[in-house]
Amino acid sequence: MVTTESVTIRVPVGMSKYLNSMNSETELTRNALLLYPHILNRTISHGGAAEILGIRKSELIDIYDKLGYSYLDMTMDELDSELETFRQLKKKEATE
Repeated sequence: MVTTESVTIRVPVGMSKYLNSMNSETELTRNALLLYPHILNRTISHGGAAEILGIRKSELIDIYDKLGYSYLDMTMDELDSELETFRQLKKKEATE
């Protein structure tokens, strides 16, 4: 179990009613979203954020995936290029 503490954040008045009654899954999602900008700007890794939240990295990636935030930020062309490089390296290893 993760040790928690209370913090005060400023939110628009209309938003507070959505924050008052949360189940544990909703609270985890909210906390993951609060950490996401820090993952995006590389202040913290997915693994580091998962550790803070008390979950596995794969669980955090699943949360973000369900929300539409991809773990991989490559385009299909970039991914194809990376895969081709990988295949070439594997082929080279096999012939050595």
